[in-house]
Amino acid sequence: MKALIVHCHPDPHSFNAALTERAVKTLRRMEAEVDVSDLYAQGFDPVEHARHYRDPVDPDAFAPLAEQRHAYRTGTLHDDVAREIARLDWADLVILQFPLWWHAQPAMLKGWFDRVFVSGGLYTSRMRYDTGYFRGKRAICSVTSGAPEAAFGPGGRGGDIDALMWPIQYSLHYMGFDVAAPMLSAGVQGHGYAYRSKNSLVAHLGGLLDRWSDRLQHVMDEPPLRFPGWDDWDEFGRALSPPTNPATGLAKTSLEQERSTP
Repeated sequence: MKALIVHCHPDPHSFNAALTERAVKTLRRMEAEVDVSDLYAQGFDPVEHARHYRDPVDPDAFAPLAEQRHAYRTGTLHDDVAREIARLDWADLVILQFPLWWHAQPAMLKGWFDRVFVSGGLYTSRMRYDTGYFRGKRAICSVTSGAPEAAFGPGGRGGDIDALMWPIQYSLHYMGFDVAAPMLSAGVQGHGYAYRSKNSLVAHLGGLLDRWSDRLQHVMDEPPLRFPGWDDWDEFGRALSPPTNPATGLAKTSLEQERSTP
């Protein structure tokens, strides 16, 4: 197995960094090949901009999707984007490691999606969803938050984890990935002192690392989250039958599915 970890946190000593380090060690013990794309350490530019295109379609107007299609077709993609695409092509498993900031992924990671998933190359009008470019590959989001895990249920103070994760996971589905239920490591932001003493915090964080190791040993065998595909829509893109969860289309909550894995 070949695994790519897309790591997105500005602090190399963060708990996100510890989760990435543990993932690398666990996967290598499983005899997997591992690569890490550390977006902050690499200085990845998350802003899609005309400066990234040395052979523009129109020098007087910037149409991002048109420029992406042209650059992909002519082999003139910016080096950092071409590098990330090559890593994705190589990987069987893609892990996105990031903190929840303002109920979503950091801007750096959103910009990675904007620039790396290039129009005309990695998706087209028909090459998406269950016919997407990365079909047969698996993706999982490993996310951290300061709120306790109990707060992430439907109506909870932290927000419904399925609703929070839906945009990024649906984008992964759009690109063809089989998406595993997310790994939520809660109660860690700001060192978690609001929820437990220092001694219990150390035990808590160690338990989260161990749980991540255990999860990785089975992640390729888990049933993926069920997102709608082409056969679930009519010609206008409307659902042929109402989804179980109107907000996400998922049959069970991500926390329920993650808890039920071996």
